[in-house]
Amino acid sequence: MRKELTIAELESELMELLPARETLFFNNNLAAIYATNSSLALNAASVLASANSAAVQNIVVAQG
Repeated sequence: MRKELTIAELESELMELLPARETLFFNNNLAAIYATNSSLALNAASVLASANSAAVQNIVVAQG
């Protein structure tokens, strides 16, 4: 269930601008990112039934 933000909570949030695209492009800091999502649902030999599935996400970042 989502909770509505108060004005005070919203004003306490911080924002930061990203550096220019050129700065990000020429940075020597490389990262390999691997992401996988997997989910499985089975509904076999059932009349008027539904199948639900929850996804599992895995993200690996190798930075050097």
